[in-house]
Amino acid sequence: MTSSTPRSSRRRWLQLATAALATLSLAAHAQTAPKELRIGYQKYGTLTILKARGDLDRRLAAQGIAVKWTEFPSGPVLLEGLNVGSLDFGTVGEAPPIFAQAAGADLVYVANQPPAPAGEAIVVPKTSTVKSVAELKGKKVALNKGSNVHFLLVKALEKAGLKYSDVQVVFLPPADARAAFERGAVDAWVIWDPFLAAAEKQLGARQLADGKGIVANHQFYLAARGYADRHPQVIQAVIDELAKLDRWATTNAKAVAELLAPQIGLDPTITEVAAGRFAYGIVPISAQVAAEQQKIADTFFELKLIPKAIRISDALPRGVAVAKSH
Repeated sequence: MTSSTPRSSRRRWLQLATAALATLSLAAHAQTAPKELRIGYQKYGTLTILKARGDLDRRLAAQGIAVKWTEFPSGPVLLEGLNVGSLDFGTVGEAPPIFAQAAGADLVYVANQPPAPAGEAIVVPKTSTVKSVAELKGKKVALNKGSNVHFLLVKALEKAGLKYSDVQVVFLPPADARAAFERGAVDAWVIWDPFLAAAEKQLGARQLADGKGIVANHQFYLAARGYADRHPQVIQAVIDELAKLDRWATTNAKAVAELLAPQIGLDPTITEVAAGRFAYGIVPISAQVAAEQQKIADTFFELKLIPKAIRISDALPRGVAVAKSH
């Protein structure tokens, strides 16, 4: 019996090593190719348009990944879904991720749209005698707790020389708030599009103030950190498709409204108003935007609206720092 030469032994070792590496490569590929992407969306913004167009679904289907879309009435409940593991990705405004992070959610900011301050406002009934935010002192104001409009009210009152405690805040989700607004159970309503556009068009609601000159009103895209870490290529595919959509939407306002109308159950004339107040041009989360988020978080903690102080930096993608305020 002939013993193997050093050269043949080395060749055999290389063959075994190559086979082992191939096995590890297949296992790694399996880990980075999920079967599903679960997206939470609301009745506003570019994710809703992306769902209607179907571009992302087709792109990921070619990779064997199914997209499951779930609609939520507001950002806080959407992020609760992400926190408990029933969602992988979603879009919300500025305030919801702060409340979610304060509640222990392990989320990561992925990207954001430019500011859209006209997309939310404080409105009163058309018959109301209230003409300014300052006149809301002692009045009942409805809003969805933890949504973007929560911060709008805080800052609008501050600009008018009032404290948050100077009004009676009534926490109601959009559908219940509209019902209370219609029957006169509240004096004002702080709300975002397309609910805002619908209230203006259908109820004759009158704006006391929108976000212009008061708040930025960013739309954020967030992911469960575990999913983002395991499947970065899937998250990047979503961002890529949203960027393509933004470029198309900027010059196709009527087509956007026609796509949105059946998705959100509103007349195209209303969706066109709402879509006209969207801001297109998705960008990665920046240090400056993160710093703005930190200011909102600090404000909410000072008002005891969240149970503990938080650091936005804990929810940023790796490599992004919060800009220092001057």
